[in-house]
Amino acid sequence: MQKHIFYLAFVVLISITSCTKKKNTVTTLNEFNTAVKNAKPGDVITLANGVWNNTELLFAAKGTAEKPITLTVEEKGKVTLEGQSNLRISGEHLVINGLIFKNGYTPTNEVISFKQDAKTLANNTRLTECVIDNFSNPERHEPDTWVAIYGKNNRIDHNHLTGKKNRGVTMTVRLNSKESQDNNHKIDHNYFGPRQNLGSNGGETLRIGTSHFSRTNSNTIVENNFFDRCNGEHEIISNKSCQNTYKNNVFYECTGTLTMRHGNRTLVDGNVFIGNNKPSTGGIRIINGEQTVVNNYGIGLTGYRFRGAFVIMNGIYNSPINRYDQVKDAVVKNNTFVNSNHIQLCAGSDEERSAPPVNSIMEDNIFYNESKDSIFTVYDDISGIAFKNNIISKNIKPITETGFVSKDLKWKKNTDGLLVPTEANITAGAKLPNAILKKEDTGVNWYSKEDTAIAFGSGKKITVEPGLNTLFNAVNNSSAGDILELTAGETYTLSKTIAINHPISVISNSNKKPTILFEKKTLFEINNGGSLKLNGINFDGENAPDRTGNSVITTSKYSMNKNYKLFIDNCDFVNLDVNHSFDAVMVYKNTFADTISIKNSKFNTISGNVLALDKETEDIGIYNAEYVIIKNNSFSNVNGAVLSLYRGGKDESTFGPFLELDHNTFNEIGYGKRNKYNAAINLYGVQVNAITNNLFNNTKSLKMHLVVGEPIVDILNNNFYKSDGLVVTGDQKYNVKNLWNIAPNFNKGSYTLSSNNTGLLNNGTDGKNLGVISNN
Repeated sequence: MQKHIFYLAFVVLISITSCTKKKNTVTTLNEFNTAVKNAKPGDVITLANGVWNNTELLFAAKGTAEKPITLTVEEKGKVTLEGQSNLRISGEHLVINGLIFKNGYTPTNEVISFKQDAKTLANNTRLTECVIDNFSNPERHEPDTWVAIYGKNNRIDHNHLTGKKNRGVTMTVRLNSKESQDNNHKIDHNYFGPRQNLGSNGGETLRIGTSHFSRTNSNTIVENNFFDRCNGEHEIISNKSCQNTYKNNVFYECTGTLTMRHGNRTLVDGNVFIGNNKPSTGGIRIINGEQTVVNNYGIGLTGYRFRGAFVIMNGIYNSPINRYDQVKDAVVKNNTFVNSNHIQLCAGSDEERSAPPVNSIMEDNIFYNESKDSIFTVYDDISGIAFKNNIISKNIKPITETGFVSKDLKWKKNTDGLLVPTEANITAGAKLPNAILKKEDTGVNWYSKEDTAIAFGSGKKITVEPGLNTLFNAVNNSSAGDILELTAGETYTLSKTIAINHPISVISNSNKKPTILFEKKTLFEINNGGSLKLNGINFDGENAPDRTGNSVITTSKYSMNKNYKLFIDNCDFVNLDVNHSFDAVMVYKNTFADTISIKNSKFNTISGNVLALDKETEDIGIYNAEYVIIKNNSFSNVNGAVLSLYRGGKDESTFGPFLELDHNTFNEIGYGKRNKYNAAINLYGVQVNAITNNLFNNTKSLKMHLVVGEPIVDILNNNFYKSDGLVVTGDQKYNVKNLWNIAPNFNKGSYTLSSNNTGLLNNGTDGKNLGVISNN
């Protein structure tokens, strides 16, 4: 009898437990809200498998340290919040585990927010094993934050955050009130996946604080995180508060730096920066007081100026809180930089930033470079930095008579493939662990970290027969990465605009180029997610409609939050003159190209422009393309400009644009009455200008206005024959490194430099050299 009673009690207990578990597995938002309202310490609220569309969750509850209240999912990887969804958290001792945000964007300013409202915050809460993947607002410059941390004593760990495409910080710690200051947060073992170049300010991956509270303590620890190709802007991490620690993080091919932008008493310890010689990859940038940088390792970093491998900046005497506090009492010790190109001291020195570092020390560091002799750049007085026992390879020039030891160190690759000294007893440099952090050690193990980017030519090859709209149909039926091959010498006619929605190549491999005729205003429209590669094609505008504003290639008229690429090689563009303002390539506002490359091509008889990248005109540092490469082309009879490239404003948060203009011929360029630039080439705010080996014959001027930072200018070995010359202006100092060209029979122009800049050139005539100008 007792056995039966015990068995009956056991069955009842199991039944009650099952009912309780079932009750806390919620399938609707109403059920979730009820479960949260009734939650007690130790409860677990489980979201049922499936898609939770347009779901805004408020997880407001109070657990205890021994019995937290948990929000989780039925099965990891099978619960997604999509559409316009988000999560707000408030209360005490909560755990959030296993959520995925994808296929949408937040309707508010934050995807996951550690607050219910300004006064109701989350404390002692853990966010773990959650995923935010490409959950980006479709409006490129509409800002939002993916994870916003308020309150105190919160831990954010083992999360997977990748693919943010619109403006706004990926993760931020906010110190807006006393309740969020001295917070003791811990951010660890997160995977920060690839973030594309934003092309403006506001693309940080992690920011702690803001300028308004930058002299306030945060006490946040950031350790053991993996930053994978985080390229939003040059501040990958933006420290803007005091007493934070960045330890044992790995930065892999990140085009930017860990920047102590504001705040004092920061510890940067044991981080690894792997550049693999990718452009603009950087390391550590020091600003403000009492910063400690020890035991860090950088290899293959190519960034310069503010994004160098190691940078100490000049500050401002009595700086406003939002500018640049002077570097004081910095300790830089036992760091190693291998084959990294730029160590920048007193960077940013100008009339405003005139306060050099003081009472600081650089000791027991290693600077080794196999191929570069001059890795140090000194912009101002470095007497405030004491140098002691810094080891440099014998080919590197020391910057002071003492404090540097030239030594022929021997190197070997460790188990991570990083170069380390073979000497066991060396006291200088960083001491790496037996194995550095891998991306597999971070984030979640049930969500893929594989790169989803699809390269040109990675798909199948498809032969397209000539005829009406055959190319249109082929593109519509293609997959990302496919190659569409046209028949040599044949004609393809289009009565429809071809939408490019994924990476696609249109090519011909014959010397006898096929011809494309088109009857719509535009032949190709690159939409969000699209990229286009063209090779060996003749584009003829003869059949285009008799209206203004035609183009062969255009971007979407709407905001594109995905960067695109455009490659044109061995193509001809002819008869683009059925009406005025017929462009070869036209772009729109809120679009951004990683690369536009035009090579080995001919452009003849164009009533508009060849390439106008100047639709971002607010002068706040936004621009339309990062890399513009124009090489080995012939341009003739173009009424507008061959190129207009514009980046306005003085914001210093981005790298580009970068321009390479090499081995081109320009004949009869820019004399159309509707040429608003009054120039053959119009450059405004371009940060890197390499203009070499070009022939300008009977063209309007090459105009260049330089405004950002210290732009690099190489204008070398060009011939300006019967042309209007070169005009260089700017409202701050710039470095025209090479200006050595010939200019026989100038029409009316000369080489002109603004009065703000040193150097003077006389007119060159009859093929005489014009000489050299430099900022010196």
